[in-house]
Amino acid sequence: MSLTRHAIREEAFQVLFALQTNPEADLDTVYQSIPHHDDQEIPAYVKQVVTGVSDHQETLDHQISAVLASGWTINRLAKADLIILRLALYEMQYVDAVPTAVAINEALELAKTFSNDKSRKFINGALGKFEKDNQL
Repeated sequence: MSLTRHAIREEAFQVLFALQTNPEADLDTVYQSIPHHDDQEIPAYVKQVVTGVSDHQETLDHQISAVLASGWTINRLAKADLIILRLALYEMQYVDAVPTAVAINEALELAKTFSNDKSRKFINGALGKFEKDNQL
């Protein structure tokens, strides 16, 4: 049974969250800690997103900071919300096969699972502002 793109994004979120919580963690160990269906190998898209977000993290964080309300800093964001924003911004800019609307919708779905309704609205607003400002 192959995983849906949404399930793959959930796995990527979990890996990125684990790395955010413990930056010294060994990536292979983190991958193995994520429960896989029938012990399948890690989907290539999970690795692509994790590597891409990690490689572009400084740029993504700068972009997130730019859409925050005055007085807010990236350090004030909940870890889950920060990871979701990074993942969505990465897909919006670096994954041609994922339309912007899909990346935003997937981010909102991740927020339903890993965050709360207030955060979901914040994420929607931040990504919408980024999309408008960058004409994606």
